[in-house]
Amino acid sequence: MEEELKCPVCGSLFREPIILPCSHNVCLPCARTIAVQTPESEQHLPALLHPRGPAPPAAAAAAPGPGAAAGSAACLDSECAAGGGGGDHADKLSLHSETDSGYGSYTPSLKSPNGVRVLPLVPAPPGAAAAPRGPASSSLTCPQCHRSASLDQRGLRGFQRNRLLEAIVQRYQQGRAAAAAAKCQLCDRSPPEPAAVLCEQCEVLYCSACQLRCHPARGPFAKHRLAPPPGHPGAPGGGGDGGGGGGGKGAGGGRKLPTCAEHDLENYSMYCVSCRSPVCYQCLEEGKHGKHDVKALGAMWKQHKAQLSQALNGVSDKAKEAKEFLVQLKNLLQQIQENGLDYEACLVAQCDALVDALTRQKAKLLTKVTKEREHKLKVVWDQINHCTLKLRQSTGLMEYCLEVIKENDPSGFLQISDALIKRVQVSQEQWVKGALEPKVSAEFDLTLDSEPLLQSIHQLDFIQMKFPVTVPPVPLLQLEKCCTRNNSVTLAWRMPPLSHNPVEGYILELDDGDGGQFREVYVGKETLCTIDGLHFNSTYNARVKAFNSSGVGPYSKTVILQTSDVAWFTFDPSSAHRDIVLSNDNQTATCNSYDDRVVLGTAAFSKGVHYWELHVDRYDNHPDPAFGIARINVVKDMMLGKDDKAWAMYVDNNRSWFMHCNSHTNRTEGGVSKGATVGVLLDLNKHNLTFYINGQQQGPPAFENIEGVFMPALSLNRNVQVTLHTGLEVPQCVKQPKVPNN
Repeated sequence: MEEELKCPVCGSLFREPIILPCSHNVCLPCARTIAVQTPESEQHLPALLHPRGPAPPAAAAAAPGPGAAAGSAACLDSECAAGGGGGDHADKLSLHSETDSGYGSYTPSLKSPNGVRVLPLVPAPPGAAAAPRGPASSSLTCPQCHRSASLDQRGLRGFQRNRLLEAIVQRYQQGRAAAAAAKCQLCDRSPPEPAAVLCEQCEVLYCSACQLRCHPARGPFAKHRLAPPPGHPGAPGGGGDGGGGGGGKGAGGGRKLPTCAEHDLENYSMYCVSCRSPVCYQCLEEGKHGKHDVKALGAMWKQHKAQLSQALNGVSDKAKEAKEFLVQLKNLLQQIQENGLDYEACLVAQCDALVDALTRQKAKLLTKVTKEREHKLKVVWDQINHCTLKLRQSTGLMEYCLEVIKENDPSGFLQISDALIKRVQVSQEQWVKGALEPKVSAEFDLTLDSEPLLQSIHQLDFIQMKFPVTVPPVPLLQLEKCCTRNNSVTLAWRMPPLSHNPVEGYILELDDGDGGQFREVYVGKETLCTIDGLHFNSTYNARVKAFNSSGVGPYSKTVILQTSDVAWFTFDPSSAHRDIVLSNDNQTATCNSYDDRVVLGTAAFSKGVHYWELHVDRYDNHPDPAFGIARINVVKDMMLGKDDKAWAMYVDNNRSWFMHCNSHTNRTEGGVSKGATVGVLLDLNKHNLTFYINGQQQGPPAFENIEGVFMPALSLNRNVQVTLHTGLEVPQCVKQPKVPNN
C-alpha cells in the first residue's frame, strides 16, 4: 500500500495532498515546484497539444481576460512565497509551445519533474523588434496523466485538500514509527544511540555521529531529504502540526468537521451530483448549485461506500485466484524441469546406441531439447512475473481502498470515491478470461524414432506438434519517441510483450499532409524511421503494420504529427562551391574568389509561405551579391540568376535588378551597404517571390507563376560576407514598395 501513499513528483509520502481535476493527487509543496508561468501569447496552443476531455473548471476560470491571468499569476506567486522560495523557481519557467514537436501530448523532460517540457524562449534575431510580453497565467500539469489545469485567482488553494489521504498517511507513519524503534541503524555501540535524523531516500536512521560519518551533506547525498526520526515532535505526524484541513488527527480522535472551501464557517451538508463535490447550505442559497442535482451527504457517502465495497469483492476473488495460479505456475516449473531432464536422458540413451554415425546428430537434438525447455521456462517465468506484478498492484489497491473505507469522513471519501471505483473496476477488468491459464504445457511434444535405417540417420529429427504461424499482432507506437523537426518526422514502434509470432519486417505509411490517401514510405526490419522532405506547417497521419510469411498484420493506431510552421536551416556545405567559406555553424558565408560563387540552403520548399533574411556583415569595393532561390542542380560558378535554374535579385550600393535566365528586369533605386538586411519572401501559395531591403519591399513582386521545389540560394565573392537568419515569421506589415525606374 505504500506506493499508493507516495507523491508521484517527490517520491515521498504525501504532504498536504491536493486533488487535481483529473482525480490524481500531488503534494502542495510539489505543486508549487511544478506550476508553470505561461505568457498570454503562448496560451493558445495547437489543438493537438490540449489534453483530451473537457477543460477543468480552473482553466475556464482563468480564461476571461488578461486581468484574470495576471491575478492567477499573482496568486501563484503568493503561494510559492509561502512555500519557502518556490516562487522564484516558478517565475523562471515558461510553457513552450510545441508546434515543432508535432506530437499531441506533453513529452517528459529531464529538466522538469512533472513531464512538462520547459524550454527557453527563442531569442529574437538581431535588429528585430522585441514582441510585447502579455500578462502571464499559471498552469499545473498532472505528473501522472499529463493533463494541464489552469489556476484561478486562488492559485493552488483552489484545489481541494485530500483530507482522507492525509489522515491515512499520518496513520501509516505512526504505525511504521511504532513498529521500529527510533535507534541509529549504523551504530556499532551496544545499545545503539538514539536516532537524530531519518533519510527519506535511504530510509535509514542515523545518530548525529553516524550521520556526519556515513551520510555527509555533500556529493550524491546533498539532495537527500533528512527528516526528524519517527516519534520525534518535529517529525510529520509525530506530535507537531497536524497539517490543517481537518485531517491531522487520527481516526480515533475527535476530528474537526471539514468546512466548505468557499464558506469557512459552514460545514459540508449536501453533495452536488453534477459537480461531484460536497457543498454547504450557503452554496445552495447563493444559487451556484441551484439547478444541479443535490443529494444528502450521508446517503451519497453510504452509496459510494457500497459501490466501492462491491467492486473490492470482485478484485478480492481475482486476487485469490491469482495466488492459486502462482502456485500452479511454480509447480509447472518443477514439472518442466523434471520432464526436461527425463527427455534428455532418454535422448542420450537412444543416441549412444547408434554408434559413431549418430554423434553429430545427437548434439543437434540435445540442442533442440534444451532450447525447447528454455523457451517453456522463459514463457512461464514471464507469465509469473506479469501475474505477480498485477497481483501486487491489485493487492496494494485493495489495502488502500480498505483503509479508505475505514474512514469516517463522508465528504473526504466522496472526493476520491469515483476515481477509486473506476480504478478498482479497471483492476478487475485486467484479469480477463485466459489470464489465469498457463501459456505452455509441461509436456514435451518430442518423439524420437530410432527404427529408420542407418542411411537415413542424418535426416533424423524430432516429430513434434508446432504451433501454427499466424500474422503478427498490432505494433505499438512509442509516442514518447515520435517527434518532428523542421519538415521531417521521426516515428518509433515496437511489438507488444509476450508476442510469439515471428516478424520479418514492418511497413510504415504516411498520408500527403492534406488528409489524402496513405502511401508506403518505409519497408524494413528497423523500428525507428525518420522521413525527410515533408511540407512545412502541415499535419501528417502515420501508421505501421508488421508482416511475416503468413501475411500482413493489422495497422497500428494512427499518430498525428505537425511539422514546423517556420523553417530553420543553414547554408549547405556539401552542395556549396569549393570557394565558399562557411563559419558560425554554417550561418555565415563569404568566398575566397573574386568571381561570384553560389551556396544553397539546407531546406527545400514546395508548399507554403517562407521568409528568411541575410545580414550584410562586410561590403567592400561595391560588389554585386545576388539573393534568391534555385533548383538543386543550379550552376554554382557564376552569378545567381544567369541560368534557368535560379531566380534572384542582385544589388550594388545604389540599385538592384531582378535576374532569371540572364535576363535583367525592374531596375530599382536603393542598394545595400555594411549592416543592411535583405529579406526574401517565397509565397508558394500565390507562386511569387518578393525581396526586401531593410524591411522595405524592393520593387514589385520579382517573379510570378513559379512552381516546383526551391532551395534558398546566394551568390557572392570575397568582398562580401553575409549571415543567414531563419525561423522568422512572415512579415505582416509590408511598406509601400519602391517604384522601379524602368
